[in-house]
Amino acid sequence: MYRLSNTVIGFLNLFTLLASIPIIGAGLWMARSSTTCESFLQTPLLILGFIILIVSLAGFIGACFHVAWALWVYLVIMLLLIGTLLALTVFGFVVTSRGGGSVVAGRVYSEFHLDNYSSWLRKRIKDPHYWMTVKSCILGSKACAKVVLWTPSDYLSKDLSPVQSGCCKPPTSCNYASTMVDQESDCYRWNNDPNILCYKCDSCKAGVLEDVRRNWHKISVLNIVMLLVLIGIYCIGCCAFQNAKRAESDYPYGENRMYKSRPRWDYHWRRWMYDRRHQLY
Repeated sequence: MYRLSNTVIGFLNLFTLLASIPIIGAGLWMARSSTTCESFLQTPLLILGFIILIVSLAGFIGACFHVAWALWVYLVIMLLLIGTLLALTVFGFVVTSRGGGSVVAGRVYSEFHLDNYSSWLRKRIKDPHYWMTVKSCILGSKACAKVVLWTPSDYLSKDLSPVQSGCCKPPTSCNYASTMVDQESDCYRWNNDPNILCYKCDSCKAGVLEDVRRNWHKISVLNIVMLLVLIGIYCIGCCAFQNAKRAESDYPYGENRMYKSRPRWDYHWRRWMYDRRHQLY
């Protein structure tokens, strides 16, 4: 049982060390790709891969070879990762707490409005550089390719994703038969051109934010699971760190070997017990 924590930490970090290699490889492959959506994810993947690689290497060396300073570095970085992940999870829930679609009478799909989302998300999606990146992704995914071929009856019976609902059609409330009625601003932004459609509409931005919101909720749930796992690994790592310190400076197998000018708190009574035992026998 004495070495169990070191063995467990060693195996866990060997696994994560090997897992970091394909993550870094995927980031490098995306860096060489010309597709906008893939290059958009390359930096987080590379950072995540290298952090996992460094942390796993420090934990593996410290646990298997009883290197106390390596385990100390491992525990410090693990604590920072736990704190960062906790902050990111809380931030994700706060930012994505608002949103959701509005039911459209007689339709299966919902429509989305930009004002329903948090100010942080709205500011992010309105940034021209960021929106050009997102727009290129939507065009590359061909999300509207099938929707533009729909008949009026298809709109009554088929569902749409948030992006398709906001970017591939004008708002349902638009009435193009009458030009005298005041309508939503998105109604005037709509264009039948496949390269324009409603990509300039606020409803398109809202549809993208709804996709982000749903995905962020899934990621936040995964983050909670990862937090519990990391906290468990951190506790085992603390035991392994104590074992490494004991192997370097104390008596791992019952031998009281004092290397420090100030002995450990239990040195004197253990020494007394040792002397008494020899006097009796």
